[in-house]
Amino acid sequence: MAGRFCFRLARTHIPAVGLAAWNKQTIKAYEILGSALDPAAQVTNTVLTVKELLTPLSREELKVVRCLGLNYSDHAAETKMAKPAAPILFYKPLSSMIGPNAPISVPMVAQPVEVHLSDYEVELTIVIGKTAKNVSEAEALDYVLGYTAANDVSFRKHQMMTSQWGFSKGFDNTTPIGPCIVSNNAIPDPQLLPLTCTLNGKTLRTVTPNHSPSFPKPPLSNPARSSSPGPPPALGLRGSPAIVLKHGDDCRVWIGHGIGTLVNPVAEEGKRTAKL
Repeated sequence: MAGRFCFRLARTHIPAVGLAAWNKQTIKAYEILGSALDPAAQVTNTVLTVKELLTPLSREELKVVRCLGLNYSDHAAETKMAKPAAPILFYKPLSSMIGPNAPISVPMVAQPVEVHLSDYEVELTIVIGKTAKNVSEAEALDYVLGYTAANDVSFRKHQMMTSQWGFSKGFDNTTPIGPCIVSNNAIPDPQLLPLTCTLNGKTLRTVTPNHSPSFPKPPLSNPARSSSPGPPPALGLRGSPAIVLKHGDDCRVWIGHGIGTLVNPVAEEGKRTAKL
């Protein structure tokens, strides 16, 4: 069968879907009739073999991607930026979004990477499941369909040159999302989720419930289909020299409670990518 399908993973099969897809292991899943965003969608008893793991939401389904910057006090400190008085919001163009295993593309305009400071950011991504407007903080989580992971790849030279972050975080094919969506019913408190980022097998970013967000609960008034509430502190910018994403790197972000590992190689535009 060809085309894009929505699945619920079969519990009797491999649960770590991101790593399984990267390692080319067989993934079995139950077919869902209808969109994953439709509450009326039905999980069937049909078990299919996943040929290719795509983004849990297509670019058309994403609609709008809204991001929250400097949401962790430690991250603000490491970037030498003041803790904001209000949430810093910016948007991701849909052309920047890619799925599991797809190469993170470093464009010519962001090379050499040592100058443009290509950086990784593990992010918890909130998927909004229904139309919302003027939502109160008390009701916010009622509009959440589920959670997934993202890597908000950023090019710090461009970011620090202007107060508008969209350009530095919005190059084509730079923002991985996935590997799957975990229902909000399975994650009662998303602020307790552990997060890590590894680069070529070395852990460079980690967060536990001990890290304090700059804002206890991001407000969801007029939310987007997808929202990323900002990264925890890292080692990349503080390294001497700075640790940057470069051609051939293996970058992985992981979020606990079943969301799993999002694996992506890095490819600098114009360089041979045969080994990727």
